[in-house]
Amino acid sequence: MTDTTSTRTERTRVAIVGAGPAGLILSHLLAEAGIDSIVVDSRSREQIESTIRAGILEQNTADLLRRIDPATRVDTVGHRHDGIELWFGGEGHRIDFPSLVGRSVWLYPQHEVLKDLLALRLGAGQDLRFGVTVERVDDDGSGHPLVAGRNADGSPLVIDADFVVGADGSRSVVRPVVTGSSAGGYFREYPFAWFGILCEAPPSSDELIYSNSPEGFALISQRSPEVQRMYYQCDPTADPAAPSDAEVWEALQARVPGTTLNEGPIIQRDVLRFRSFVAHELRRDRVALVGDAAHTVPPTGAKGMNLAIADVVLLAEALRALLVERDERLIDGYADRALARIWKAQHFSWWMTSMLHSTPDASDFDHRRQLGELRSVVESEAGQTYLAEAYTGWPLA
Repeated sequence: MTDTTSTRTERTRVAIVGAGPAGLILSHLLAEAGIDSIVVDSRSREQIESTIRAGILEQNTADLLRRIDPATRVDTVGHRHDGIELWFGGEGHRIDFPSLVGRSVWLYPQHEVLKDLLALRLGAGQDLRFGVTVERVDDDGSGHPLVAGRNADGSPLVIDADFVVGADGSRSVVRPVVTGSSAGGYFREYPFAWFGILCEAPPSSDELIYSNSPEGFALISQRSPEVQRMYYQCDPTADPAAPSDAEVWEALQARVPGTTLNEGPIIQRDVLRFRSFVAHELRRDRVALVGDAAHTVPPTGAKGMNLAIADVVLLAEALRALLVERDERLIDGYADRALARIWKAQHFSWWMTSMLHSTPDASDFDHRRQLGELRSVVESEAGQTYLAEAYTGWPLA
């Protein structure tokens, strides 16, 4: 552990733990308000930029990236999607976003977003430190919380800040300071997972296909003109290395009857567990949580990164009021304002998940009820509008 009594202490207004989309965008918004920050992350820059993750950007998220970063590649590397296909009963039913809500989404993987944001912040002179292991955060109520840990070379690090933000993911080291424990929150685990692949093939569809079938759920997604991302429902204990390529393609094709997938070499496999989590508290004194440190959602509703950025927009506004104007009202209301959106996103993610997946104990009644629910959505303009409104994103604060 770091001995804070004998270590030189560094000073900043805001210490941000985590250099993901939430931490980097927060540092930019704070800089716009004239508030300096130090961002630390346990990973190297190469690790951050090379960890491949999916990414669907809501309309407002894409608009924010365009505003803060003239060099963003969201419109060059990313792809605008104006709808999704809901498949069931062997037929596709398109949900047209612009005609329903006047918005779209952008398929732009998270690691590409991070490449843009890292270049933006480092180019602006952001104090951004890689390979830093944060061991603890101390907040004694004095108004100066401390971040203690070790630099990449093993030397001790202590940061004295006016405010500390935990943007360090689902295994957050900051969370216990806010909630009292690393597991302090509302939690739900689902009885299924996604078997995911990356394959070298052209897209199988112009837009994402969400399929409910007697064989289980499948998502036919995209990554680039040459590489595609696809998932199918599996047992949470499934071994990603067990099935052959032919067996994987057979499982995927069986779950999207009525369409033909473009097959190709499988270059990556993984099993993605399904969990929902919301921390009991999002802020205590001068420490707050954003993004996966505060909440996680199943990926079905494409809410993860977007929800993190929505947290950051609220928190940046609250920190500007607190640290520039000495107005505590917005920071006192941060948790309630953020949680209102978080629980809406939790509901939408749960709804999409429960409507499209089969549980191990599902009966014939359950399967037929699901089909009735899907028909209620696609045969109703009001139902389609709700899905389109939630999927493309509610307005940012």
